[in-house]
Amino acid sequence: MTTPRTALLQSSGRPGDVGHNLRLIDEAAERAAAAGARLLTVPELFLTGYAVGGRIGELAEPADGPSAAAVARTATRHGVAVCYGYPERAGDHVYNSAQVIGAGGERLLNYRKTHLFGKFEQRWFTPGDTPVAQVELPELAGLRVGVMICYDVEFPENVRAHALAGTDLLLVPTAQMHPFQFVAESLVPVRAFENQLYVAYVNRTGPEGNLEFIGRSCLAGPDGIARARAGHHPELVVADLDPAFLAESRRANPYLADRKPALYTAIG
Repeated sequence: MTTPRTALLQSSGRPGDVGHNLRLIDEAAERAAAAGARLLTVPELFLTGYAVGGRIGELAEPADGPSAAAVARTATRHGVAVCYGYPERAGDHVYNSAQVIGAGGERLLNYRKTHLFGKFEQRWFTPGDTPVAQVELPELAGLRVGVMICYDVEFPENVRAHALAGTDLLLVPTAQMHPFQFVAESLVPVRAFENQLYVAYVNRTGPEGNLEFIGRSCLAGPDGIARARAGHHPELVVADLDPAFLAESRRANPYLADRKPALYTAIG
């Protein structure tokens, strides 16, 4: 069996220019496919940019809108599933969302960020109410893939819910900024270890408005080690996933089996 391989695009694209950012996804998907990857993940709000203020509402699209159709064409053209961040328009609400499009162009999963960070997100977005969103990807040897967004991964209960639901690979499109580099470098590998899963943490990078995104995207393994790690500049990172290693790691580190939920009832 071919080792499943995934790609992480670390980039901030061109804020406010959806067409340009769709072209960047297409270019990255082509490069990912050439490197043998079958899944590409891009950062939080990649289609529109993060620090675009009130333009979020103007640029927001429905989950089945024109950008979804464009990403579907990209996925089909290159035979690569794509997870991308975008502002989702649903009636009177706008959500900070991430969608997975399969390699055949089908819409597989749409997740709405549940934990909104800071005044900007709390002003412009409605929080989602579904903590665990998953899909099994045949492109990745049937691994069960889950999605959350940036700040969500900083809540241990959130990731544990994915682990208990059987997530093998957790995709985390991110807009992590200075001075929170320790999240990418330390917290994310710990989350992977304590929950015995892979975590793909895919960040923006460079200045945007008055923010400085720190990059440092990674694929962290269930042993708490980053299998691949980006620097501080735009970069396409490609890394392998090892289902056999994941299974063995879970046997050796039985955190989930050794839990005592009756002791945790005070956690609200």
